Amino acid sequence: MDFQLTTEHRMLIETAQAFVRQELLPHEDAVEQSGEVPAELAAQIRCRALDAGLYAFNMPESVGGAGLDALSQTLIERELAKVSWALQVYVARPSKILMACRGEQVDRYLLPSVRGEKVDCFALTEPGAGSDAASIRTRAVYEGGYYRINGAKHFISHAGEADFAIVFAVTGVDESAGRPRNQVTAFLVDTDSDGLTIRRGPRCVSNRGYHQYELFFDDCLVPADRVLGEVGQGWLVAGRVMVAASCVGQAQRAFDLAAGWATERHQFGRPIGHNQGVSFMLADMVTRLRSAELLTLETAWRMDQGTMTDADAAMAKLFASETLAMVADNAVQIYGGMGLMDETPVERIWRNARIERIWEGTSEIQRQIIGKSILRDWG
Repeated sequence: MDFQLTTEHRMLIETAQAFVRQELLPHEDAVEQSGEVPAELAAQIRCRALDAGLYAFNMPESVGGAGLDALSQTLIERELAKVSWALQVYVARPSKILMACRGEQVDRYLLPSVRGEKVDCFALTEPGAGSDAASIRTRAVYEGGYYRINGAKHFISHAGEADFAIVFAVTGVDESAGRPRNQVTAFLVDTDSDGLTIRRGPRCVSNRGYHQYELFFDDCLVPADRVLGEVGQGWLVAGRVMVAASCVGQAQRAFDLAAGWATERHQFGRPIGHNQGVSFMLADMVTRLRSAELLTLETAWRMDQGTMTDADAAMAKLFASETLAMVADNAVQIYGGMGLMDETPVERIWRNARIERIWEGTSEIQRQIIGKSILRDWG
């Protein structure tokens, strides 16, 4: 693996850094205080992201996206992550599962999502099915050209802003493997569909302004041509690598803030960073951060080479998210009491960090994936 970034990579990083600095960070404090992103600001960010060529950077050139490789996407995710999801979400990354669109679905859902004309949300999680996604209970029954959907989803991010939802529902039972297993199908469901109710969910302490929603399906009729093709698991492992990149970006910002504070804050007549207790914390933070960054970049490189495994993605997500937790916690410790005041970015990074060990598969799920891989290789 060549550890030198190309000129193109450096240009992408500089573009993303400038966008975060100019278009997102100036609004961070206001969004943290209000818990909302005004509609006009959301539209402004979306428009400027399109102008900057960052919108839908995760999508192939063949559908109007930037056509970037996984390593390039990882570098951009790392920079965008230095500001809360409440703002960076408007630099949209349409769900990659939309590449399964066929026929009329392409013009109705895929292309408008890439052009910034429509927004999707990903509706998988349910009250009784989080880590165990195969246990979802939302059902879709075929009836003469339509599917009748009944059930509920929760923790669906950004659903209130979405034009359509990618909804996962049970359409049958597969008994061919020796034990019954739900057959799960994805559907493209317009958010204004009859029989679908969208309601704000409980407030989350992480990422203020980036809201969670509950979706309720009560005899919601969806045309059969809205079934979203044959879908594999690639979107899951790819998502974990991008979460790892996001964690590295957040950890880098937390470290930079802590190092700056350790230099500027004086106690007992000298900067606190000169105290061994603080300098050792900084040493551990930067060492873990560098390790997480290298693991994440290598995993993205493996994805580009077509050699990445589920365990590779799990290791990147696990280590980067737990590194972020450690770095954010130490940053608060170095700041002391000020680290818990909501007027400092350190406090919000610390809060936001907690969700990273839960979504896109908990740390326990990642360890399970890694453990099974080890036993399979050595069995």
